[in-house]
Amino acid sequence: MNLEKNRKTADLLTVCFKAGKAVKGFDPAVEALKKGSAFCVITASDASEKTVKEAEFYCGRYGAVHLHSGLSKDDIKSLSGKSAAVIAVCDKGFSDGFAKILR
Repeated sequence: MNLEKNRKTADLLTVCFKAGKAVKGFDPAVEALKKGSAFCVITASDASEKTVKEAEFYCGRYGAVHLHSGLSKDDIKSLSGKSAAVIAVCDKGFSDGFAKILR
């Protein structure tokens, strides 16, 4: 993934976190999917194969979009204060923004 995409992803993720529209961590993301509040799930570039596969499964099951980011867990930690391999985006506008960047 190129640097421009990573920068745009990081910028949008920062705004999303500040707006309170992102849930960090696998289990909280799955809970958001089950509640129907997550529109997409983003996985970190260094998420394990198992984590990515499970995220894809839950997204398919609950009708959300799964996106792979070029950001590592450490990148996410620097943006949000918490290392996370999985982020659920709980806002349609932000979800659409990430889809435009990461697809």
